[in-house]
Amino acid sequence: MIREMRRKWWIAGLFHALVLWNITEAQIRYTIPEELNEGTVVGNIAKDLDLKLSEVFERNLRIASESGKQYFSVDSAKGELVVKERIDRETLCSQSVNCLLPLEAIVENPLQLFRVDIEIQDINDNSPVFQNKDSTLNIAESTVPGARFRLEAAKDLDVGSNSLRSYTVSKNDALCCILWI
Repeated sequence: MIREMRRKWWIAGLFHALVLWNITEAQIRYTIPEELNEGTVVGNIAKDLDLKLSEVFERNLRIASESGKQYFSVDSAKGELVVKERIDRETLCSQSVNCLLPLEAIVENPLQLFRVDIEIQDINDNSPVFQNKDSTLNIAESTVPGARFRLEAAKDLDVGSNSLRSYTVSKNDALCCILWI
């Protein structure tokens, strides 16, 4: 009897919560390059959510991140979603080709939740690096010109079209030395 009463109260409470809170499944998606400066406008989130500019402040429009890190904020005077902190795509998504940052836009009175996805695009901001700073190749004098030699692989943190595809070693007096012994 008591369990049945608790169940009815729980169902009634759930119904009451759903009536008071208008949980919306709308989804907004923005695409930005990584490393944008703080204060850069991503988009007019108020307009994209069909909110009047006066509602942005009155209804306390804000952004919450599922990861807990707040890379974005809302400019309540303009209704714009702005970069709060520079985003390094490689730190956030490692070598994954797709990098999606899920956010939630929250407005009050009545409570509404909106899913906002930010796609972070890679820029070519990392140089390829070799594990060893110096490398020595022993090449015999009898080696034919044009011979090829295997070098250690270089690593590049960038992905897709910005990642390392191939490289060549060219003559450069500042970087290459030949020691005759």
